[in-house]
Amino acid sequence: MICISVTPTSRTLAPADLLNASRHGDLIELCLDHFLKEPDVADLIRMVDKPVLVSCRRPIDGGHWTGSEDQRLHLLRQAIVAGPEYIELDLEIADQIPRFGATRRVISCTSLNRPLEHVAAAIDRCIRSQADVVKVTWRTDDLDAIWPLLAAVTQPHPVPVVGLGLGTCGITFSLMGRKYGCPWVYAALERGMEPCASQPTVWQLREHYRWHEITPRTRFLGIIGFGASENATARVFNAAFERMQKDVRCLPLLPGDLSRLPAMLAGMKINGLVVDSGCDSNLGRFAESASELSSTTGHIDLLMQRSSGWKAETTLLEAVDLAGRTMLASEKWTGRGSVLVCGHGPLARAAARYFSATGAAVSLGAPSDNAASGAARVAGVRFTPWNAVYGLHPDTVILADRDLKPGSARGEVNPMILRERLTLVDLTAYPLPSEFAPEATARGARIIEPSTIFRAQLKLQFGMLAGRKLSDDVIDSAMSH
Repeated sequence: MICISVTPTSRTLAPADLLNASRHGDLIELCLDHFLKEPDVADLIRMVDKPVLVSCRRPIDGGHWTGSEDQRLHLLRQAIVAGPEYIELDLEIADQIPRFGATRRVISCTSLNRPLEHVAAAIDRCIRSQADVVKVTWRTDDLDAIWPLLAAVTQPHPVPVVGLGLGTCGITFSLMGRKYGCPWVYAALERGMEPCASQPTVWQLREHYRWHEITPRTRFLGIIGFGASENATARVFNAAFERMQKDVRCLPLLPGDLSRLPAMLAGMKINGLVVDSGCDSNLGRFAESASELSSTTGHIDLLMQRSSGWKAETTLLEAVDLAGRTMLASEKWTGRGSVLVCGHGPLARAAARYFSATGAAVSLGAPSDNAASGAARVAGVRFTPWNAVYGLHPDTVILADRDLKPGSARGEVNPMILRERLTLVDLTAYPLPSEFAPEATARGARIIEPSTIFRAQLKLQFGMLAGRKLSDDVIDSAMSH
């Protein structure tokens, strides 16, 4: 089930929030701690035909209650008399509010800063406080924090246990909870209505990640990173897997301790990882082998498990090549003329080495001359000091570090570097257009659109992972939502 949390502040507007939530969720959490004035809970419950869970959380539990503790206890006692399906009580007050009628008690334990210690003992205390359901909440900033939360909700207990992951990887827990039998997961109706920071929306769960299609038999494809690239990749690949009638769905991940990652992936039976190009997670230490480009430069955007272990690959530069061939109507455009690569990170090193290998005369520069000099040595290309890059007249400019910004201040890229008929590969906000795009257009430069590169990369990655072609109509349909 999906439990949609609603956080109305107005008694007048609360009915609309509840009705909207009832159309999209299986259970509705009515958060009383957001109301500016005390609501009539009984009237609100009667307005919807879905079961309602009533909560009123303190700030130390992630809520917004600003009144006294006596007032909160009084509000919760009144709420339970109204007859909701569930009422949430934190463990500290559970013994002060007796069972009443048919309302079931959700007893909660929360840690806003780190995983709970002695989780099993905390769950036992909740059960002894007459819990019908136990709720465990803590921060899930990476896979290491998710793992014990998942164990807590999936191990056998006398009563059901639900979990709520706070923070970046909350959506990861929600998807894993679906596969591994969590009674329900939490979602917000829309952005701006989350009771907890970074809580996924019901639209993310259903439209991007196809939560409702996940079963205990579903296999996950991991996507490392959170952002525009990860969301779009999940939408496209999930649509493609559905078209193929394959029970595989995407799972966003952020690794913690890399030494523990292989065992976790094996436990989840994940044998493929798509890596956001902007994700700096040192995954090279995790792979047993790598392609020449990945091993030399450290840039990785795909990991696949082989019989000999995990292998790292780089697909983005080949995607740039393919996109440029279409736009420039040239099969060998990467090897012609001179190329300036701006940046010093793994992607910049990979871009310089790739273009150099095709025959181009490549120079590499960055605001930090020391870092750029080292990157140029790794890539095997010419180093150009930052104050000298504007004297070059390259045929192609590749902006390859995400922290590059247009401007004339120290450390910025002056747009005067862009000129008419120059080819620009802008990866600073990939796969989205960046602040450089308007300047490049105004100056007559030819831009290889990041969206075109992204489509080519999706096709390459899907082909390597699934052994099947990814059709344009699947991409168009998924990206239009």
